[in-house]
Order: sequence, then C-alpha cells, then structure tokens
Amino acid sequence: MGLLDLFRRAPAIRAPEALADFIDERSAFLVQKGIYEYTRARAGPFSRILLVEPAFIEEIDRARWQAYPLGLAMVGELVEGMLRPDAGERQADVRDGLNGLVLSVFDRYPPPPQLDAATWSALREELQRRLDRIGSHPVKPVKDIAEPFWDRYFKLMPVHEKLRSRDEGTTRAYLQLTLINIHDDLTKRLDAAVLVEALCAEVR
Repeated sequence: MGLLDLFRRAPAIRAPEALADFIDERSAFLVQKGIYEYTRARAGPFSRILLVEPAFIEEIDRARWQAYPLGLAMVGELVEGMLRPDAGERQADVRDGLNGLVLSVFDRYPPPPQLDAATWSALREELQRRLDRIGSHPVKPVKDIAEPFWDRYFKLMPVHEKLRSRDEGTTRAYLQLTLINIHDDLTKRLDAAVLVEALCAEVR
C-alpha cells in the first residue's frame, strides 16, 4: 500500500458480490474483535500466555464460529434497513434477495473443525429464521439492532462464568458502537438504488 492509498476512499458498493464481501468482512470483524478484546481484558497479565495455548485457541475458534451467524444476522439487518427506503413497493423482493445473499455468505464456509456438520446446519437454519423476521417490524435505529443478540453473544465468550463478572453491559455497548461504525462506513459507500435493482433481479 502506497502513501496515497491511505487517502483514497473505499470503492462504492454497487454489485451484490461487493455487498456480500462487505457483509462477510464486517460480520467477522464484529464478533471476532469483541471475543478477542474481552478475553484479553479478563485474562489480564496472563493473556499473552493464555492466547497461545492450543486448547484455549480451540475454544476461541469455537466461539467465533458460533458467533459468526449472529454477526451475519446483525449486519444483514443493518443493510436491509438502509435499502428499505429505496425499495418502495419492492421491499419483499429486496429482502428475499438480500436474505439469499447473506445465506450465500454463510455457505462460503464448510463446517469448521470445532463444530460438527449438524451444529453448523442448525446455525444456518437459525440465521435464516432471524433473517425472515426482519421484515416484520419497522427499521430499527442502528443501536437497537444488537438487542436480541448481545446476551447470546456474551454467553459464547470463552471465559469461565465466574470470571465474567458483570460485563454484559460492556459487551452490549461494544456491539452497538461497532454496528454504528459499520453503518457510517456503509453510508459512504452504498449505492442503494443500484443494489435494489440488482437484488430484485436475483429473485426473478
């Protein structure tokens, strides 16, 4: 990366493929960053030792793969809320196209070694149910998207329950702030009108 690259704006997102990549990257970042930061905070001065232990790395990987569909659901809902005003009377088609896109992102990954195929399939089914419910309510403020997810996410942390203290509020605030940052980034890049047309074409 050259010096001038630091000042270039990220490219606009106009194609479903680019949107899929954005959803994938931001969903993974959302859940993984929280898991690593929380683990380091709770481990304190022992974090450097703990985070290189094979058994603990295994637990972190299990947690991040279980959390990944939650990230997809949250980022998927965020994107749907940004597209809905441009969708007009085609909201159902746009939502179907977007839901299919989010599920295709999940399907990029085979069952990870830390989870069996049945568990991975069940996580996909749960993601699909969550996506199907998005159209049943008005667009939420971005900070409220994490509400149905943060408790489940917190319980996936690879830290013993006795060491978690009362950190639920911190985890909730982390998800809220990170989703707001993702929204701000996407606001600068999303070509909603073009994507509405492309997603509708996906379901014809």
